[in-house]
Amino acid sequence: MENTQRSAGRASGAESAVTTKPGSEGTGTTGPAGAAGSGGGLAGKIALVAGATRGAGRAMAVELGRAGATVYVTGRTTRQHTSEVGRTQETIEGTAELVGAAGAEAGTGGTGIAVPTDHLDPEQVRALVERIEREQGRLDILVNDIWGGDIHVEWDKKMWEHDLEKGLRILRLGMETHIVTSRFALPLLVRNPGGLVVEVTDGTEEYNQRYRKPFYYDLAKAAPLRMSRALAEEVKEYDCTALCLTPGWLRSEAMLDTYFKVTEDDWMAGTKQNPHFAISETPTFVGRALVALATDPEVARWNGASLSSGGLAKEYGFTDVDGSAPDAWRYITEVDQESKEADVTGYR
Repeated sequence: MENTQRSAGRASGAESAVTTKPGSEGTGTTGPAGAAGSGGGLAGKIALVAGATRGAGRAMAVELGRAGATVYVTGRTTRQHTSEVGRTQETIEGTAELVGAAGAEAGTGGTGIAVPTDHLDPEQVRALVERIEREQGRLDILVNDIWGGDIHVEWDKKMWEHDLEKGLRILRLGMETHIVTSRFALPLLVRNPGGLVVEVTDGTEEYNQRYRKPFYYDLAKAAPLRMSRALAEEVKEYDCTALCLTPGWLRSEAMLDTYFKVTEDDWMAGTKQNPHFAISETPTFVGRALVALATDPEVARWNGASLSSGGLAKEYGFTDVDGSAPDAWRYITEVDQESKEADVTGYR
């Protein structure tokens, strides 16, 4: 299961989970995330979700907008240009529209602003941040969710067998993009106390102590954990917080339509191919986790921490769109990795 999850999970997102029946996504949510979702807990806040074309990034942007934030969404795929990922179905313009629709439906005034950006190009990122400063004068939330490297991963090859050019591309997409974005965005974010920096990866710090083969993927997914810890030390004197957040087994667009060939409506049919798919979650779940963090007045207690959607659901009381709260990483560790029969009882 692990290779399938990694190859289409975090960065691809489940569009259906954030495009259909936007009003239903507030169902079953309690605590800070629920309050923000219904009452505009992030009204007046300015967010940048870097890597919001699809997947977890798209869902996090939508949920921030539902909570009232003005959200700048970036990516390389637009209605005029398709990135190397090769999916034309999802665009940053589409994400921005979903953000605005969620804000309007919730009555919070949240809006989305699409800015085409290649985060490997420092001048494009500089221009992005200068635009945010010019238009808003501040930045309160930075989400580094940039990825797009799955297409380059040769899952079953040793380090010395893996194509070097593809391997280095994986590292640039998963590490350098985050560094470039933080370099230009953090000077704006730390101007005001209370800023939140979220590095997004695949896997908790505890889980990623094991080897997440192959070599280049392992490095790319370990790096955001270390980046968040380092940034936590550097931003705390400004009363800001940096942390790392991971979803569980994400029902992404690619996971649904490419790997399991199901839709969000009939996703359970995927358990016929892999019974452990029963622990999977919609991208909205990690979006709600982000809103819970962003609306928590004591979020600084998480500075430098490695957090997961399932773990935070226990802390804040929010749920996935179906009212469940899947704890995927605990399940993967205790059930899947132990080769036990698939049974999500007690895990969602």
